[in-house]
Amino acid sequence: MHQDKLRAQPWYREPWPWILMAGPATAVVAGLFTAWLAVRSDDGLVMDDYYKAGLGINKTLARSETAARLGIRAELFLVDGRVRARLNVAPGGALTLQLAHPTRAGLDQRTKLTLVEPGVYEGQLRPLQAGRWLVVLEQGDWRLMGDWTLPAAGALTLVGHAAGAGDSREGKR
Repeated sequence: MHQDKLRAQPWYREPWPWILMAGPATAVVAGLFTAWLAVRSDDGLVMDDYYKAGLGINKTLARSETAARLGIRAELFLVDGRVRARLNVAPGGALTLQLAHPTRAGLDQRTKLTLVEPGVYEGQLRPLQAGRWLVVLEQGDWRLMGDWTLPAAGALTLVGHAAGAGDSREGKR
């Protein structure tokens, strides 16, 4: 009778193997979930051609310096999905406006702004998420840059700046 109580049960009926397997099984499930998150949410922050982009910085800085030398200044407004740029000079031709989200490249937008009246350009945008946006307004050999926090209560003023002169933003109103 005493031997029946001491008889060994099959391993899968014992609690200890299951308790010991729970830790590694949890780590495997957590690893698979982490891999799924990494694949699903590509951050898009790393450029494939970072070396070329680094070499182009001097050319980019020269375009900002050209805007400063020419005294170009712009005010940007958002109204009902349209962006309006008012410039203090009339460069003629179309302008290019790029709005880049600092962390999510899939939200970036690039649009052409066409002349609607002297010194005033307009273009269409897809809806923008609230938050910080990097703004680049350019044409030919000059460009203006700044940061815009949306939803904006007013206009964003962009001014050209020379290298080492500080931030390209004059202010937000």
